[in-house]
This record gives sequence, structure tokens and C-alpha cells, in this order.
Amino acid sequence: MSLQRAYVLLAGLYSLLPVMGVVAIFAGGGTPLAMAHLFFGALGVVGLWGYILNRAMMSQRMWRPLAAVLLVGSVIQLVIMLTMPVSGVLLTWMLTSSIFAVLLAVLLYHYGNRDQPLWATDEERDAAKRLATLLEQQSKVTLVYREPGHENSVNVVKAGNDYLANVTRRYQTDDEHRQETFERRFRHPETLVYFVDKFASISPTSVSTSSSMTPAV
Repeated sequence: MSLQRAYVLLAGLYSLLPVMGVVAIFAGGGTPLAMAHLFFGALGVVGLWGYILNRAMMSQRMWRPLAAVLLVGSVIQLVIMLTMPVSGVLLTWMLTSSIFAVLLAVLLYHYGNRDQPLWATDEERDAAKRLATLLEQQSKVTLVYREPGHENSVNVVKAGNDYLANVTRRYQTDDEHRQETFERRFRHPETLVYFVDKFASISPTSVSTSSSMTPAV
């Protein structure tokens, strides 16, 4: 059995758990905590399918917080099972959901990593291809954004399988000249393109196969 097939079977099993949870809640009455855990678990199944199919589901920003919620919910349910009397059906549901939530939380944590091509827009993917082409032709690519009193420059190099972005942001006014520099490492050029757009105001369309400089604005 291939790993991908095993993941699909795992997702199928997880997809059955919310159904089992509904049955258990109706059979045993349930608690607000159990119903909340069921809701977040069902939401987590959506993310699990996204992880396995390598597709973007909803917002990337929600999956790591959801992983934390699932872990906290599992801990709370385990504490309840150890300290409070619960019915047999509810005990089975809470124990099963807590155990499965831990593995689901781990997978959702990885799914929520921004440094993956699946979270990139079409524009970012196109810019990443152009950037990769430039780095095949030259060892360093410099991207620059200018406006009055403000300049951002990003030096991009490829280090092994990673991409390094060294960012310098300069601010100048009549009374002050300020500069800050920082570096980030990425596994995928799509994420680097997103990063320089967000933190250096260099849009994906500014990455050109014929020029490494963005025009002043």
C-alpha cells in the first residue's frame, strides 16, 4: 500500500468520526464541550483532506490555531474522564476523539505552514517561476522598491534547496535616517515572493525575467 493511499484511508476514517460523534451525543446526551469538540473535529477533517490532496482549503492562517484548539480540547476531555463520572457511551466517544485529535492536530500544524506552494496565488506561482529562472542564470537577484523617503531592497540567493532573502528597508526624513536589515529562509520560491510583497512592498508582477529591479514609484 502506498503512503498516499494510506493517507486517503486515514482521512476516510476521520470523516466517519464526526458521524460517530453525533450518534454518541444523541445516545448519551453529550455535553457542550463534547459538541464543541465535535464541531472543531469536523472542521479539522476538512483541513485533513486539504493536507492529503495538497489543496488549499479555507485560510492558511486558521489551521495552526485550530490544531492548538484540538490539543487543548483533548487535554480537557482527558481531565474530565479522569476526574468526573461519565456514561459508557460518552466515555468511549471522548476517549476516541481525544486520541484521534492528537494526530489530526499534528497534521493540521504541518498543513498550516505558509511555506508551501499550495497556499500561493496564481500570480505568486508565476513570479516564483520567473525568479527561479533568474537564479539559474545568475547567483543573486536584487529586487528594489522605491518611493520618496523610503527604499526597500531584497537580495535573493539560492542556498542548496532553500532560498535566502536578505531584506534592507531604509527610511529617510528631514530629521532622521533609519535602516533595518533582516534575513529569512524559505523552502519554496512562491513563499519568498509572498514574503517580499508583504514585507518589502515588492509585488509579484515586479519580478521579471529580464530585469531584477523594480521601477521607482
